[in-house]
Amino acid sequence: MANLPEMTKHRGFPSGMPGTGIQFTIRRANPKGVTPLKNIPRRGRPGTKEHRIDAAFLHALWHHFGAEPFERGNLDAARLNLLFGREVIPAGKDFDPLSYEAMLVINEKVARQTFPESFEDEFEV
Repeated sequence: MANLPEMTKHRGFPSGMPGTGIQFTIRRANPKGVTPLKNIPRRGRPGTKEHRIDAAFLHALWHHFGAEPFERGNLDAARLNLLFGREVIPAGKDFDPLSYEAMLVINEKVARQTFPESFEDEFEV
C-alpha cells in the first residue's frame, strides 16, 4: 500500500448517523488523493431525511469543536461539502481544499439559522 498522507483522527467524534449507513468520518486517508472540499448544493429541505442527516452532522461538529477552528482530519468530505461555504467555512486565508490539515470553523450565525436543532444539547436520531 502506498504511503498515505498524515490525517488527524478526531477521537470521540461520531463515526456516522446510527441506522442510516451515513458516515461522518473516514478510517484512513484516500490512497488516490485527498477529496477536495467544495460547496455542493443541498437538496435536503427542512423535514426531510437529508436535512436531518446534515443537522446531525452539524450537531456533532458543534458539540465536538464549538466555535473554535478545527482541522479537517478524518471528517468525511461528502458530509463537509454539503455544509461547506455556508455553515462550515475556511478558518483562514491560507485554506487548502486538498489538505487533511485544512482548518475550518462553523459559521455560527448561518448555521443557527439553517439548523437551529443542531445547537440543542440533545439530538434525537
